[in-house]
This record gives sequence, structure tokens and C-alpha cells, in this order.
Amino acid sequence: MRRLCAVLLLVGTPVLADPLAASLEELALLAERPVAGMAAGNLSGLAWCNQALWAVSDREDGRLYRLENSADEAVLQARVELFNAPAAPASRQPVGWRARTWITNLVRGGELDFEGLSCDAQGNRYLVSEAHTAVLQLPVFGAPSWLALPSSLLRQARASGLLLQFNAGIEGVAVDPTGQRLWLAAERQSRGLLALHREQARWHCNGSCVLLSEGGQQASPAQLDSRAQPRSFSALAFFDDKLFTLERQAYRICRRQLATGVVERCWSFAGEALTEARRYDQPYGMAEALWVDSDGAWIGLDNGGHTRADGETRPIVWRFAAPEAGWSSRL
Repeated sequence: MRRLCAVLLLVGTPVLADPLAASLEELALLAERPVAGMAAGNLSGLAWCNQALWAVSDREDGRLYRLENSADEAVLQARVELFNAPAAPASRQPVGWRARTWITNLVRGGELDFEGLSCDAQGNRYLVSEAHTAVLQLPVFGAPSWLALPSSLLRQARASGLLLQFNAGIEGVAVDPTGQRLWLAAERQSRGLLALHREQARWHCNGSCVLLSEGGQQASPAQLDSRAQPRSFSALAFFDDKLFTLERQAYRICRRQLATGVVERCWSFAGEALTEARRYDQPYGMAEALWVDSDGAWIGLDNGGHTRADGETRPIVWRFAAPEAGWSSRL
């Protein structure tokens, strides 16, 4: 009965009007580079850290990848950095959700299911585990450790309609340069943003942990016949005191207010992503990873083992130029 109600609710949910869609500026693609050396593929996070571009896979628990130029300048070579994560904190998700997660990860690999990557100014890296709704810190010096997130985080998120759907949990993480503020992105049905602040070794929420929770559907780009898709986030980035969300079904990057998560402006990458040669025969977008800087944006594609129309089977990293007027520009 619950599944039937959920289906009826989804069918009856209107496609929400998107006043920003008509005015989206298209980002210019500077480079497209397949990634060699990620045996399991599934590139799920990107971060520029310690003068290098790093990637993480949601199918491998104990490794990061440093993406370097190869002899073939058209390809990025992934170099492995191994780490040992301590036992993850006990998940507070319902028993049924935990059981389905365990079975799924046992079959496909990646018990921790790392779905995002960020970095602070000191070079500490942060990986978010969707399976455990937890964040692992890889410090510049010392052993990896799980952040002491507040016990109320999951309870508040679920009460706001977030993190209720299996395989639609935390999909992105962002940290400010000081390492004192942290944001998490809930993927879909409903999608949302969570905010935390550090006090000494522990993290807390200033009032509510939930900045934003929204459901409904939105139209995909015209190249995909503007068909309705659930609103979703697939990655999160922090730059210039703003949050940037990667919205793979809409093929766009959006700038959002730190305090509220309210959208300020969006930019499209559909023009480049949806050329005939770059298309996948899948009903969902492949953009899973995001890093934003003053010169542009890195977007990583998790192809999930699927082959692109041009025959490419490896994960892809795109480098887009910053908007002509910069990321802080107004409409």
C-alpha cells in the first residue's frame, strides 16, 4: 500500500515552474578528459586539494585517486592513495534501509559508499558515506577519523522529508576553507541541504540542521524533450562564501545562499553534455562530482559502466570556464 501511495503521489506531483530556466547562460567547455586507472570506475567526487585534482569512487572504500596528466594529454591518469578507515559509526537509519544497503553494497562493492569529496585550506579531505550518513576526515597528518556529527542530524532530516528513499541519501559534501562549517546535500525525493558548525572536536546545528527541503519535479533540458524528472542534487561545492549545487537531471550548476540554501542563479552545461556523441542510453544524468573555483568548474561523470554514444567507457572529467561575468554575477 505504501508503494502504491508513493507512486500515485509521484504521478500526481506537478512539474514546478522554473523561472530561472529561460535565462540560463551556457557554460563553455574547455576540456574533456577520460580517466584511466580507476579500475572500478564510478567516479563520485572531485576536489582540488594540495595543488592536485582528487577523485573518489563509490565502489572502493580504502582509496583516493590523484588525477595527473598522462603521456596522452587527452587522458587523466589516476594514481592511487590508500587509506584505512576505522569502523563507521552505527547508522541510525531504519533496520530495513540498513539491510537493503548492506545487500546492495555487498553485491556491487563499496560498503561505505563514498558519494562526495571536499577539502579545506589546510589540505584535510572530507569524504561523505551515503551508506552510514557519516563524514570521514583524511587529515594532512594522522589517521583518518569519522566526524562527530550530532545525533539529531538524521532525525531532523527525516522529519523534513529528507533521506527517506533508499539509495537517495547524502550525495554531496562541502566544507569551508577554515574547516569550521560543513554542508551536506540530500539527493532526491525530497532533495535538500543540511548545515553543521564545528565547536572544538564536535559538530552541531545552529537551530535546525535543515536549510532546505523541496520535492516535486522539474523539466529536463529541451534536448531531452523537457520531460519531467524528480528534483535532485548530485554534488555540492563551496566557493566565495556561496554553495554550488550540481543538478544532474537539469544539467546545470546553481549558486545558493549559505544561510538558507535559496537559489540565486544557475548556469547550464546541457549544450555540451547532450551532444549526440556524449549521450548515454540512460534515463538519468551521469554528472556526479563538482568542484568550483575562480577560473571555472570541474564536473565528474560516473558512467556506471555504461558506454557513451561515441564508444567511451571510462569515467569523464569536464573542465568548464567560469561564466563571463564570474560566479558572483547577478542575472
